[in-house]
Amino acid sequence: MDIDLALAIAHHLAVFTLLALFAAELALLRPGLETARIGQLARIDAAYGGVAGLVVVVGIVRVVFGAMGWEYYVGNFAFWGKMIAFAIMGLLTVPPTLAMRRWLKSAAEPAYQVPVAEIAASRRFLHLQAGVFVFIPVFAAAMARGYGS
Repeated sequence: MDIDLALAIAHHLAVFTLLALFAAELALLRPGLETARIGQLARIDAAYGGVAGLVVVVGIVRVVFGAMGWEYYVGNFAFWGKMIAFAIMGLLTVPPTLAMRRWLKSAAEPAYQVPVAEIAASRRFLHLQAGVFVFIPVFAAAMARGYGS
């Protein structure tokens, strides 16, 4: 197996894993969040961040060592659109992640309940992330067909 194929496979698996973790987070983060589920949600969120980092690392390695060469990517507007969308998604994860960390600390109190308004606010950020995520495969498909250079 050549390095370009291995990197493409690793990148795609990482992105699909990222999407699965995002879906799990969105499913758990809803009104009526039980205190017992806060730890699970925080672990999923941490895994989401870790896999996002893996996507970036594998992506960089793919740009540098892949068959297309870094020159192809640097001058490709679809590539930069994809990078901007991924960066926006990363920024949109910050408020929910900080909220989950606060909830995790507060969950030590037996009577703690996550404020409904905070869940709603965090879900809005997740919905925005989902909307931005749609652009990533759009730009990727354009790149795969030679658009953007």
